[in-house]
Amino acid sequence: MTVEFVGPPPRSAQRARALPLTKRVRHGWVIEVAAAVAVYLVYDWLRDDLAGRSAAAFRAAGQIVAIEQFMGLYHERAIQQAFLPVHWLVAFWNIFYGTIHFVLPVAVLVVLYVKAPERYRRWRNVLVFVLGLGLIGFWLYPLMPPRLMPPRYDFVDTAAKFFNFGPQVRVTMGPDGQPSAAAVRAYGNLDAAMPSLHVAWSTWCAFALWPLVRRRSARVLLVLYPAMMLLCVVVTGNHWILDAAGAWVILALAYAGAIGVERLSRRARGDRTPAPERHGSQNTGTVTDVAV
Repeated sequence: MTVEFVGPPPRSAQRARALPLTKRVRHGWVIEVAAAVAVYLVYDWLRDDLAGRSAAAFRAAGQIVAIEQFMGLYHERAIQQAFLPVHWLVAFWNIFYGTIHFVLPVAVLVVLYVKAPERYRRWRNVLVFVLGLGLIGFWLYPLMPPRLMPPRYDFVDTAAKFFNFGPQVRVTMGPDGQPSAAAVRAYGNLDAAMPSLHVAWSTWCAFALWPLVRRRSARVLLVLYPAMMLLCVVVTGNHWILDAAGAWVILALAYAGAIGVERLSRRARGDRTPAPERHGSQNTGTVTDVAV
């Protein structure tokens, strides 16, 4: 007698399908690391290759200033001026901008891969979409950051005037109105400001870790991290406040894209059972997303 199984697949089968493919092979994490490095290198190369004309970037900055003034958001100069007298604090924000932005997302990916591999797959895909959408933003809307605005705007290039771990090169413009070769070598695409990926990545970290963090103090830190990054990019003059809004827009679109990939994946293998958003592990109490 043949018994046909009707209904959702067993929980173990669902979980196996939700795991990253690299979890099914020995030392699969090496593949994940190699893929992540390759994706970032391609992103970095494309971002620099998309550098636009500074004249267009300056016009876009004027538009941003006008919009922020209309909305009552044009506070970048006042915020920066409040921090400038405290040199060590500005140096702290320079270091924060150039280090934590890279270190913490990597740490979050490692935690997710080890502790919540089902959740890792979804949020890894979200991060990839964020990079892709960010490149589209840099291409469509090159935007001069506050620190490169003409002197009449009264912004300070903190990366050049205060201590930091990154390049301490004063950005100068050549006769053609473009950044000097030394500045381009040091910073790459200087007009890749909209959206702010610093804000996007920090917000991504908070959302990715939120269900895994139970202590109230840790959750407070998760909420504070994107807020600190927003303050950081404004104090250092690397972004306008509206760049953060752009970051949150592409993060929402990236999440929708990751969900769409999961649905297409289920359809491709004929699985019509919707994956539950979250499930709990009775052994650890950890809450994770099911990502296919």
